This record gives sequence, structure tokens and C-alpha cells, in this order.
Amino acid sequence: MNTYPFSAVAGLEDLKLALLINAVSPSVGGVLVRGEKGTAKSTIVRALAGLLPAVSTVAGCRFSCDPDAPDPECPDGPHDEAERQERPARLVELPVGASEDRLVGSLDIERALTEGVRAYQPGLLAAAHRGVLYVDEVNLLHDHLVDLLLDAAAMGQSYVEREGVSVRHASRFLLVGTMNPEEGELRPQLLDRFGLTAEVAATRDPDERAEVVRRRLAYEADPAGFAADWSRADAELAWHIRAARDRLPGVVLSDGALRQITAVCAEFEVDGLRADLVMARAAIALAAWHDRGAVTPADVRLAARLALPHRRRRDPFDAPGLDEDRLDDVLDRTGDYDTEEDPRPGSTRPRPPSPPVPEPRPPVEEDDSEAGAEVTTEDPGPELEPDPDTDPDGPGSGTPVPDAVDLPAEGALVDIGQALSGTAGPRPDRPTTSPADAAYRPRLFVVPGIGEGAPGRRSRARTPYGRTTGARPGFRTVHLAGTLFAAAPHQRSRGRSGPGLVIRADDIREPVREGREGNLVLFVVDASGSMAARQRMRAVKGAVLSLLLDAYQRRDKVGLVTFRGGSAETALPPTSSVEAGARRLEDLPTGGRTPLAAGLLRAAGVLRAEHLRDPARRPLVVVVTDGRATHGSVDDALRAAALLREATSVVVDCESGPVRLGLAARLAERLGAEIVRLEDLPADGLAGVVRDRRVA
Repeated sequence: MNTYPFSAVAGLEDLKLALLINAVSPSVGGVLVRGEKGTAKSTIVRALAGLLPAVSTVAGCRFSCDPDAPDPECPDGPHDEAERQERPARLVELPVGASEDRLVGSLDIERALTEGVRAYQPGLLAAAHRGVLYVDEVNLLHDHLVDLLLDAAAMGQSYVEREGVSVRHASRFLLVGTMNPEEGELRPQLLDRFGLTAEVAATRDPDERAEVVRRRLAYEADPAGFAADWSRADAELAWHIRAARDRLPGVVLSDGALRQITAVCAEFEVDGLRADLVMARAAIALAAWHDRGAVTPADVRLAARLALPHRRRRDPFDAPGLDEDRLDDVLDRTGDYDTEEDPRPGSTRPRPPSPPVPEPRPPVEEDDSEAGAEVTTEDPGPELEPDPDTDPDGPGSGTPVPDAVDLPAEGALVDIGQALSGTAGPRPDRPTTSPADAAYRPRLFVVPGIGEGAPGRRSRARTPYGRTTGARPGFRTVHLAGTLFAAAPHQRSRGRSGPGLVIRADDIREPVREGREGNLVLFVVDASGSMAARQRMRAVKGAVLSLLLDAYQRRDKVGLVTFRGGSAETALPPTSSVEAGARRLEDLPTGGRTPLAAGLLRAAGVLRAEHLRDPARRPLVVVVTDGRATHGSVDDALRAAALLREATSVVVDCESGPVRLGLAARLAERLGAEIVRLEDLPADGLAGVVRDRRVA
């Protein structure tokens, strides 16, 4: 089937530029493509392979050794006076569900059993050598695979030590990962391993969208004809990639340009020195692409726009980004070095076509108000708001109540490690919202027993990646001791004569490993008026935010059910994006009566639906409430709680004040849940790493 042509993809200028930079200089470190679904991320990556120069390899070498510089440690070597062959550059795709054996390779079991030799079966890292390794939905890839993948990408080699096989082979490839941020972010420590990043989004211009649809329909109607129509444009891009690769060694990175690069990285407080190296390599590649003999400030600026945004993500809920005004200011301060267009005399090469660069955003018109003055656009509302659960006369009665609260601002931004803040009061015609207290390290809650869910860091589970605890029949990997023990009792009946064992297929054992899994953490949060009393909702949001951060670190899925007034709603269906949970928590309104039974019933419905989608993922229900039930009765709530008894639950008791009714404790008893008072939720220093609820 004909691949959609690279040059036929409309828009996506930043992404095209990032891919072409890496095509010219693979040492830049690859590209991470972030964007919403349906934005041609996969299409353009698959099209890139067709632009790369053909690869010359040693004939018959499974590791694609270069005949001009063969790898002396190649498992298929030595390659003295070997034949050479040309083949197109490969695009190797790594599926999200791939095993570790599939990625790095493993013992060839068939040859080991039939021929009695320990032979290595190469994996995807070997197949991708000198080509493109593409990982779709890289943010959903298991952590241990991501570690192996990025280590190989950084070192240019893959090491395999398993089942008595010890192999090292070259593995240098252009790494491209795509992801949809709605499905969860890639962790900050892994973001840095990608050289460049590009954000993609569908255009909102009707004419541009029409052109995209027009081209796609033309391609689907006649793929071969469409590819032929764009073949000349693709051939020109391929020629310029080859020419830029030839020019790359001659490009000069002056001391002034290098100081400018390091000044930018220092200004943005980027951790480590990888960003400096990536920016330098990208700037050199850009100069080579434009047939310039030296790096210019324009090259440095483009390199910074692609190399720094994802490295600015410090906290787990931070969105990647770059302040371009600040970047321009640094470049202006440090850009007074020699930027001669081309120091090489007599350069007559034609200039390559430049990928379109997005025009700078128009400046935002400044407010005419006095500088530094606070502008209020709406009435701040009353200073005190009655508690709908405790004031029989309702709002406007004028009767002061003990649980009155200063109303906070709406739309405050969630910032991990800092309390949310606001300056304007809420509109009097809508429910109030509260900022959150600072996040902290909460106590650890786990699901008892041993599960078999997705790998994570919360509860015990049988996984392919943990410590070995036993053996069972299977062929995925060989548990040597288990296999020998299974075969040993049958040697006499099998007529063994001489040294060695007679092993049959039914003797083969694979290891049973125990590790940790990620769970579904479903938050059921009381957002009624009683929870807003005495600034209690600030502490509640801080607690839920802390538990969200904990869920992020332990690779959980999260969901959010809230209840207030007369009903409950699923504010966040179960998702891997805990960032979405933080955003929903930010805008969580409070007020009204407490429909506790409705909240529990809604939670039970969410668990039933999620069990059908992902039956292996075990739930942990965190109910955050003071136990009141002022819409419906407490008995209704206790009957609804019976529907959640099979799930592991934790009740966070938010009741405060000198007189406590103990309603949350009754709820916890009916749920069979552990109860934790809100003020006891933070872990106690290092000792709080700690508290595992383990039930036999």
C-alpha cells in the first residue's frame, strides 16, 4: 500500500521541521509529538521513512552493520570482506503491548531445544538500527520498556543479559514518539530523553480544514495516483536531506553561538546539560539544511523553540511550554556575535525549501487601566454565605451562621506544592468554588491480595516484570531451574543413557513474578454546603490533590464522582490523565444539601462500567465526606454503601469541630473500609512511607 506522502500533509509546520532536523542529524535525539486525536501524527511519521537515504548494509547481517565500518562486536560478525547490499531505511513500530523480549530480543527457544545451541533472537531494537523506531501512544508504554528504549536511544547500543545469553549490538535509530495528552502525560524524567518536541492541533480555519479533507479523500480514492502526484515534492525533500547530511560536518558552531545556546538554557533553568547538547546539534542541523556554513541566531531560536518546551515541565501537573518573549529577550542580549551568512567562499549550492515557520502571535492589546491596578469586572458578592445545610431560612435571611466562610475566587489554577489563590469574589448566582491547600505526601493505601492488573506502583500483583517467586508451565521465557526440576523425575522412564537430561515440551516452565500494579482510584467527594464550612473545602481539595499526585506517581487510573444539592455526577470518568482530575478539582463548585446515597450509587455504577472495560484493574474507592446525608436519609446512604462492599474503600472523615457525630465512622463500617481523619491523612515524615493495608 502506498504511504501518504510527507509533503502532502497540510500544516504541522513545527512537526515537519522537527522531523527534518532529525533526518539530517539523528544524533539530535528524536521527536516527541504531542497532540489531540486525529491530527495526522502517525501519518506524517510513517511518511518520513520514505524520505530517508537508502542504507548500505552487510549482506545477511541481522543487525544492519555498515560495510564501511562494521561493528566489531556484532553477534553476526566478524564481517571481513563481506558483501554489501542496499535497502530502504526501515520504519519499525513498537506496539504499546509489546513484551520486553520483543523489544530487546531473547533466547531462541526453538533452536535451543532442537539444536542444543544458545542462539540469540534479535528484537525490535536491532531491526530499527540505522532507521526509524516509531512508538505510537508512548505515554501508555510500560515504564520498564520506556527505560530500555530510551537507554538504547541515548547510548546507541543495546545490551541483553538473560537466559544464559549475553549480547551487545549497535542500536542507533531516529526515535519518534506520539501521544495524546488527554490520556496521561509522559513523566518528566522521561521527557528529557527526547531531543525535540512538537505540539500539533487541528486548524480552526475552515479553508485549511477543507484542504486537509480534500487531500485525504483524493488519497483514499487513488493511493497510487495521489502518491505519484506528490512524488516530485517528496523527491526534492529527500535530495535536500542527503545534501544537508553531507554538509553537516562542515558547519561551524562559533563560540558566540555556543554562549547564546548555553545562556538560553541557563535562563530557563533547564536541569542538566542534555538541553544544551540538543540545542547545539539542532542548530547545526538547521544551518546545514539552509546551506549555511555557520550557526546563526535564527537557528538558535528555532532550536530553542523545539528543544526546551518539554524540559520546562517541573511538576507532574505542569503543562509543557516556553515563554517566547523571554526567549527573544535572552537572544537579544547575547546575539552580538559574527553571523556571516556563509564563510565558505564560492558556495553556489541551491537553497533548500524551508518548512513554513508559524508567524508570531499578534501582541495582546494592553489594558488602558493604570499599571499595576487591580481590575474588578464583577460584583464581589456578599462577604458571608449561609450554610444551606444548617440555615433553615436559606440565603438572604440575614441570620449569621457559625459555618460562614469568606468566598474565594473562581478559576484559580492548580499548582502542585502551592496553595491556589484568587482575588475576586464569585458571582452570586452560581455555586461557590474554593482554592486548594498545598499538596503533601499522603499515607499509602493499597488493595489487599495479589492482582494481575497493569504494571504500576501501588498494590501487589503477578506481572511479567517483578521478582521471581516460582514457576509454572509456559513458553514466554524459560525458568531454567523449574524446567530441570520438572524433567528430572522422568529421566528413567524416558530411557536416558548418558549425561544430560531428556527434556520434553511439557517440562518447560516459565517464571512466576510478583511486582506492583496500578489500580483504579475512584474519588467520591462530598461538595455540599457543609463541606464548605470553615474553609474545610480548602483542606479537602488539598487532600484530594495530594492523593491525585500519589496516584500519578503510582501509575493509577483515576476517576472523580462528586455529589451536592440533589444529585451526583461523574465529574471525571476513569482515565490515565490525573492532570484532568486536577483540572476538574480546580473548578469543583460547592454548596447545597448532601445527597450521600446518590454519590455512593453513582460510584457503584462507575465501578461496574469500568470493570467491563478493564476487568483486571482492581479498584480503590476513596470517599471524602463528613458523613452527613441531608438529602435523603442516613439509612439510604448505608443501604447504598452495601453495593461497594466488594471494593476496597477508604473513608476520609472531614468532620471538624468540638462536637462530632461520628457519621463517617458508621459509613466506613458499612463499607468495610478504613477510616482516616482528614488531619491524619499526611504521612508522618519518613515513617509514613509506610502504611500498607495488607489483608490476608
